[in-house]
Amino acid sequence: MSHAKSREDANGECRDSKSRVTIVGSGSWGSVAAKLVASNALKLPSFHDEVRMWVFEEVLPNGEKLTDVINKTNENANYLPGIKLGRNVVADPDLENAVKEANMLVFVTPHQFMDGICKKLKGKIKGEVEAISLVKGMEVKKEGPCMISNLISKELGINCSVLMGANIANEIAVEKFSEATVGYRESREIADTWVQLFSTPYFMVTPVRDVEGVELCGTLKNVVAIAAGFVDGLEMGNNTKASSSNEAAIMRIGLREMKALSKLLFPSVKDSTFFESCGVADVITTCLGGRNRRVAEAFAQSGGKRSFDELEEEMLEGQKLQGVSTAREVYEALNHRGWMEMFPLFSTVHQICIGRLKPDAIVNYRNFGPNPKL
Repeated sequence: MSHAKSREDANGECRDSKSRVTIVGSGSWGSVAAKLVASNALKLPSFHDEVRMWVFEEVLPNGEKLTDVINKTNENANYLPGIKLGRNVVADPDLENAVKEANMLVFVTPHQFMDGICKKLKGKIKGEVEAISLVKGMEVKKEGPCMISNLISKELGINCSVLMGANIANEIAVEKFSEATVGYRESREIADTWVQLFSTPYFMVTPVRDVEGVELCGTLKNVVAIAAGFVDGLEMGNNTKASSSNEAAIMRIGLREMKALSKLLFPSVKDSTFFESCGVADVITTCLGGRNRRVAEAFAQSGGKRSFDELEEEMLEGQKLQGVSTAREVYEALNHRGWMEMFPLFSTVHQICIGRLKPDAIVNYRNFGPNPKL
């Protein structure tokens, strides 16, 4: 069923009942999200054809503005070159203008920008609006971690679902088969609408009633991917089988810590969520092919002498790592609650990232043996 509903303008008159979608973010994943949603908006009669995409304005080397290039060429030259987004995607550098007509908001930016975005939009979101977060990360406050979906709900006063899964943006862009999980709270109707908006023959989406479980999987898997990258960097030139077995162990231990931490933070998290696309499948995908693994591998190869900031700038062409900042935030949450010893892998990843430990600390399995507390 569609989320399209009649809405009223300032004079109390009925407005167009078709739903409007805005993508808040325009990196590689944001651009892919726009491509997926735009193709479906054209097919679904309950949605307006036009899909707005908020773009943090940049000036390209040739002097042109990124929004102008996207609107002229239908491609995001900076973050997803060579991929047509759909003629119905309209890039807009003004955040408030981009969202003002929308009643379905898709948030997909680096998590460290979400607090500022929410503060800018606070009080500006009117009427019956639904949100979905594709953001992987969390804000850490003294009382503990605040999930991005909760930040959106609290600051903007709207319901927020999440979408996470075993996928890599560039592979979805070229229409390789991938899948994802929509985590929702109460309304299966809203979940089904998001499934309709994102599903394509090459992108399969499944709904699960477990927002925190789905979101924590998408967040914590990036820390595990950093660990896998360290292993790959250490094993370069050595026995490939040894590297594979170490990486498999990292994935297993990482998934165990992901599940344990998720259930400690939110007892409502379901065990079954970890067997969805957002769980074990996403851990494997990200540890084998994601940007966090690649940059962590380069960090380990340098013996920790090159900083993540330097490597990010060199290797990611403007994209942002999530794993390093998430590892720091997880570490802060563990430290605040006195849980450090219960999560040795998560703790070690952060200490390697900040130079407190050398990269080879990641393969010291004495630190990662079975822990009865988990």
